[in-house]
Amino acid sequence: MSWRGDALAIAVFTNPQAQNAENADKSDAKTLALPQVLKTLDIQVLGCTLTDLITESEFTGEAGASISGRVGIDFAIRKVMLIGLGDPAKATADTWRKAAAAAVKWASKEKVKKLALSMPTYNQDVSLTAQAIAEGILLAAHRDKRFKSKDIHPSLLEQVEILETNPELADPAIAKAQQIIAGVILARELVSAPANIVTPITLADTAVAIASESEHFTVKILEQAECETLGMGAFLAVAKASDIPPKFIHLTYSNGVPSRKLAIIGKGLTFDSGGLNLKTGAGSSIELMKTDMGGSAAALGAAKAIAKLQPANIEVHFIVATCENMVNGNAMRPGDILTAANGKTIEVNNTDAEGRLTLADALVYTDKLGVDAIVDLATLTGACVVALGEDIAGMWSIDEPFAEAIAKAAKDAGEKFWRMPLEDPYFDQLKSVVADFKNTGSRAGGAITAALFLKQFVEKTKAWAHLDVAGPVWTERESGYNNAGGTGFAVRTLVNLILEF
Repeated sequence: MSWRGDALAIAVFTNPQAQNAENADKSDAKTLALPQVLKTLDIQVLGCTLTDLITESEFTGEAGASISGRVGIDFAIRKVMLIGLGDPAKATADTWRKAAAAAVKWASKEKVKKLALSMPTYNQDVSLTAQAIAEGILLAAHRDKRFKSKDIHPSLLEQVEILETNPELADPAIAKAQQIIAGVILARELVSAPANIVTPITLADTAVAIASESEHFTVKILEQAECETLGMGAFLAVAKASDIPPKFIHLTYSNGVPSRKLAIIGKGLTFDSGGLNLKTGAGSSIELMKTDMGGSAAALGAAKAIAKLQPANIEVHFIVATCENMVNGNAMRPGDILTAANGKTIEVNNTDAEGRLTLADALVYTDKLGVDAIVDLATLTGACVVALGEDIAGMWSIDEPFAEAIAKAAKDAGEKFWRMPLEDPYFDQLKSVVADFKNTGSRAGGAITAALFLKQFVEKTKAWAHLDVAGPVWTERESGYNNAGGTGFAVRTLVNLILEF
């Protein structure tokens, strides 16, 4: 190996003996047997450091495991890391993303300036491997320190090189990864920023900025008066108590003669106090309600990526009804009856179930655009977090092929969704004595009744899906390629969906 630098990270699969010992006692597990090329590297370049590390730690190469150490002072490489990929039969593109991310995080902690990655090819596909590795590198390297007065743990990492790959295939894939991750980072930073920085005006300005990046984008921002003309009584009722005006964002991408038309709606509550049903007490998480625009952040992040990727023969509408849910003398009250843009009336029995009210009018607006499919995504319910935890989003759909397309897009992105039922009898919970229906039901099945509520506002479009991303858009801990804060969840799924729809 001719490469010289501070550190080398090598990804390896488990050997058959270690796989067979999976269910045996740990003491029976066989340590990793290095392939011949790594044995030669270890002897000639690394002073047998790999062999020593494997022996001392009984390293087997299981997925997510890693060992690292310092190479002798007389060698071209100072530090080395082994990263386990696990069983090759079970590996996915996300295995490579996470391995690359682990290497970057290790390099940052070890004060490495120049890092090289040596990884086997996933599925014999150099382009897919290079893209996944590049995504892992970029996601792990991004740290949002905009609001820190001083960076007490600066990363010295300046360069990451992917070894043993074909530049003709890898370079375009790496460029694609950079374009996609630019959208993810935008979403991360929108979610992480506080509500005094990211307001409805900020989201509208962001949409305008995205539109300026590509000749294939147009943008329309509907102000409050225009929303009133369109009869958006549900959306505007949520916005009434805020001093910051609501904005209705319609960002359109069109390149060539469209063979398919898709709409993406993102919930855009830049802060949710709960309204008069104020979020109070332990567990209310009111301090994190800046994240209640995670759906709109993902939609805008996907739009930014598409502005760079410029797929042909497709039309995509990015829709965001953005506002704050605040408290003052004009605030929406429990018991109020609202009229949505399609004429349906809603009895408000909980002002903290406001996101579905904004989405209702956004769905009515979008349903009239003549698109082939609509997907909305929202940090909609705590019930979904209770059901699926913080790492998995819920998915509901009225169309099987569309649900399958989203599932494939998510799998390729390494983002987890679980298909949930649209149990029509549960809609009985939303029956109202005085209006067409209420905005919430009982606590039981709350994520399902929220999806059923939204379904009432889709009448013409055959394919519709609702994604509840309340859990995964934010994390308090480092995990995989995510650092603490906004995760940019669903951007890569949406981009894949657009490219493959």
